[in-house]
Amino acid sequence: MKRTAIFPGSFDPFTNGHLDVVLRGSKMFDEIIIAIGNNSSKQRYIPVDKMVEVINGVFKDQPHIKAQAYKGLTAEFAREVGATFLLRGLRNTTDFEYENTIAQANRHINPELETVFLITSPALAAISSTIIREIHRFGGNVDDFIPFRISEIGDIPAQ
Repeated sequence: MKRTAIFPGSFDPFTNGHLDVVLRGSKMFDEIIIAIGNNSSKQRYIPVDKMVEVINGVFKDQPHIKAQAYKGLTAEFAREVGATFLLRGLRNTTDFEYENTIAQANRHINPELETVFLITSPALAAISSTIIREIHRFGGNVDDFIPFRISEIGDIPAQ
């Protein structure tokens, strides 16, 4: 039976920390779907369709890894795509508290969904999409933090 995992998040933008989790997770699963959801409490910096395109470009030589946008509940999306695993990265104990609560809710909605946590590699633990957005917003170079060139996105709408 094929072991499919979804790696959900807003990925605004997709970071080297996210890349690390996906690559390490790819050793555990036959397929990983990087599921870009819409967080109703956040306004996006990079449009979802552009982020899907860029992430798929990053993994163009790895057909078992793909990005896909979705709406609605993560646990329901997992069911729709036949994923029985949810992959998450943890940078610190604060992440664990947050992710544990979400994992319990997802398991209630979809009892077949098992959450797998990977601890972020120490060299990447300080990287967050929020910090990258702030650096970029104020004209800083973010190339060391993301697995693509921000110029691939084109114009990012003003906030």
